[in-house]
Amino acid sequence: MRKWLDMGTELTVVANGLGFVEGPRWHEGRLWFSDFSSRTVCSVDAAGELRRHAYVAGQPSGLGFTPSGELLVVSTHEGHILRVDDGGATLVADIGAVYRGGLNDMTTDARGRAYVSAFPAHVPGQRIGQVHGEPSVPLFLVTPDGQVQVVAEDLAVPNGMALSSDGSMLVVAETLGRRLTAFDVAGDGMLSGRRTFAELGERKPDGVCMDPSGAVWFGSPFTSEFVLVREGGTVQRTIATPGRWAVSCALGGDDGRTLWGATVAVTLDEYRRGGGRGAIELYRLEDASLVETLAWGDWP
Repeated sequence: MRKWLDMGTELTVVANGLGFVEGPRWHEGRLWFSDFSSRTVCSVDAAGELRRHAYVAGQPSGLGFTPSGELLVVSTHEGHILRVDDGGATLVADIGAVYRGGLNDMTTDARGRAYVSAFPAHVPGQRIGQVHGEPSVPLFLVTPDGQVQVVAEDLAVPNGMALSSDGSMLVVAETLGRRLTAFDVAGDGMLSGRRTFAELGERKPDGVCMDPSGAVWFGSPFTSEFVLVREGGTVQRTIATPGRWAVSCALGGDDGRTLWGATVAVTLDEYRRGGGRGAIELYRLEDASLVETLAWGDWP
């Protein structure tokens, strides 16, 4: 297979010295993300100006913004969805009241609803990150007034999610299922038409984002690469991150053509102990038809 290099683009590391970073979201000229290790929500711009916005005791994970610009944060271990501003945090929904597993990622729609993924319900004696048997995990919908509904079940650890530009399709990364799964989205936010968007072979997807064509970028931590895949499973591009996990990604920049990546230099044992040396990296995307495989630079 022929491979092309786009020589007009360069990797930029805009923030490092972080902990385990997750949940990147582009909003109003900045890349927002969660740092598991410091339990903070932060943002950074392309010039590397880092801001810390909030401390979340229950460990922040998935982030999202309402149509009016309010920040929503998943509090993993409390099972809460929080609204966070300069005045502090306000409880929006308590998923932990109905589900025993920790919460994971989140994406919000144009009506302010939030789709929330979760980890398997805890089994006494299990280590963090350890799963016994075939996982079967639900996906939740949280309405702006805090109602919680299960909108899908029996997922093999749902993780990152992305909505199509018109909001009619939701794609969910099933990490232990090694696939991306698509759903049709109804006007009330309910999901139907479950189908496989892409089988991923040995790759276990984490965070995802969707490009304007409907293809999906996903982080593949254990193969150290960001991957762009079309519906049906055709891989269009890969960006290697040697020596570090490619955790999650978001498209941003003034024209939406910059891929922002959350990466972490970490081993599985370090991850289970809450460790990791994280960074936010960005890559300027040019004509996707001319670029098939790109390699990111060495870890700084």
